[in-house]
Amino acid sequence: MPRKPTNKQTSGQLRIIAGQCRGRRISFPPVAGLRPTGDRLRETLFNWLTAELHGARCLDLFAGSGALGLEAASRGASETILLELNRTAAQALEKNINTLGLESARVLNTNALNWLQQNISGAKPFDILFLDPPFHSTLLDDAITTLTQQSTLLAREAMIYIEAPARHPLGFVPDNWQLHRHKTMGDVTGYLYRRCRSPDY
Repeated sequence: MPRKPTNKQTSGQLRIIAGQCRGRRISFPPVAGLRPTGDRLRETLFNWLTAELHGARCLDLFAGSGALGLEAASRGASETILLELNRTAAQALEKNINTLGLESARVLNTNALNWLQQNISGAKPFDILFLDPPFHSTLLDDAITTLTQQSTLLAREAMIYIEAPARHPLGFVPDNWQLHRHKTMGDVTGYLYRRCRSPDY
């Protein structure tokens, strides 16, 4: 069984690394399971996404602190939707979005899996998806399974970022998600997949 991931960001604050909000700090509440992506791994991820991000439509499924979704908005995403079930965390996200002046970002206090299942066919697809649910839960597998059933939610060559415990193999990943990059830092591994074109799409 993998060890519980460590994270040095225990103060309830994180820093936006780059973009229009570069260097700004935001606060997040002490909610169980909320584990912001560390600065180093986040910087690596967004270096990978440099060519993809400007003007992209992004979805942060389990937003938590907003480390990923707010960073994407700061760096030029045209729209970022952050889904967060916990009301306290969602309220903090809303406050941070307003404080940072990120007009392209909005938070929905909702169950991410239910939201995916209710996605309306024909809605504009997302270019970048962040999947970083609480570790040691079934949410990641459940979300991936739901995403395979909602094939129109992702753009043809969408990028999907997954964060998971290191040394803990990922479960089901669709055949048309091709591993693009991956990096392990401490007890956490980040995987970046690209959705491959399908002749049936």
